[in-house]
Amino acid sequence: MIWTEKYRPKNFEEIKGQDEVISTVKNFLNNFGKKKNALILHGPPGTGKTTIVHATAKEINAEIFELNASDFRNKEKLKGILRPAIEQQSLEKKNKLILIDEVDGVSETDYGGVAELLRILQDTKYPLIMTANNIWNKKFSELRKKCEMAQLKELNHNIIKNVLTEITKKENLKLDDDFLTELSIKAKGDLRAAINDLQTFSKIQDYFPIIVDERNKETDIFNSLKKIFKEKPSKELIHAFDSVNISIDELLLWMEENIPAEYQNEELARAYYLLSKTDIFKGRIYKQQYWRFLIYENFFLTFGIASSKKDPKPGFTSYKRPSRILKIWLNNQKTVYKKSISQKYSSHVHIGQKRAMSEFPIIKQILKTNPEIQKELKLEEPEIEYLRL
Repeated sequence: MIWTEKYRPKNFEEIKGQDEVISTVKNFLNNFGKKKNALILHGPPGTGKTTIVHATAKEINAEIFELNASDFRNKEKLKGILRPAIEQQSLEKKNKLILIDEVDGVSETDYGGVAELLRILQDTKYPLIMTANNIWNKKFSELRKKCEMAQLKELNHNIIKNVLTEITKKENLKLDDDFLTELSIKAKGDLRAAINDLQTFSKIQDYFPIIVDERNKETDIFNSLKKIFKEKPSKELIHAFDSVNISIDELLLWMEENIPAEYQNEELARAYYLLSKTDIFKGRIYKQQYWRFLIYENFFLTFGIASSKKDPKPGFTSYKRPSRILKIWLNNQKTVYKKSISQKYSSHVHIGQKRAMSEFPIIKQILKTNPEIQKELKLEEPEIEYLRL
């Protein structure tokens, strides 16, 4: 189970570092219908906006009706989806709470969506809470006037570390305290990212050197992706990755992972087509040493993909780390331990290492259940841990 869900706070008491926001939520609920009918929780990703809404529903024993603003960006869809939700009573509970997640997505192709949302706010019988990463677009000026506002701030790294420490205790992990400190600092206020990193590295030995510069690297790549995806194509974009200390192979994985978050339909097809062209030129450079092709490789990866869109997608987009990078690293780690164990085993029983590698599934089962043999082969802790996987 994903740890961000497993350890998601279930009530106000479990939420750390957002006391002022929780106080605002309580006041909003107590005065619902008297002042304003909606509340906007806004702030950076990973600070707990959606979590606070779910905790609120449990605190007041309410059914939560959850919608994502990206699913309805015009007047007709709002009428068809949201208006029934504000009028129909809950079948299971007395109370009802409506959540519109990422409301800043309403503005992408705004065909009366915001205006209809304002009318719905006046008619709702149930508290309506919206979340947003950036609510300060001028299109939301009237919406801001009609809603209570509560800003979530980036969490202090000490708060993040305390949460990570509690998780390590519950998961019976033995992690270095300095590692947890570094992980908390590099998260830059994003608790969700820190928990995801903790789960990722929890079963990896020698994890500390990997995480040290990871968050800084991600900050650089995030800014570069934002330029390519959010800005119109220009000569300056060709240099978007010049300061990013990441190999071309890894850059391709980052682009492959995040293109669908920004492009759709024909734009998506064209972006992937140009990404494939980048990969073709990369292969020619490696195989034939035609270094003059670097200019084409870089052009397709930056200006080319940026030109695939008709108009930049407004609003904040949370770019994801490529999952394949970690999988490749994990696979390499497994191969390293497999080879080292096979080498020790083959030397001890006087067989070839190649044979030990081919018979490793059987050898692994033998070693896994025999601590005495592990000791005789002088297996190190990472190797023993690998046998348990």
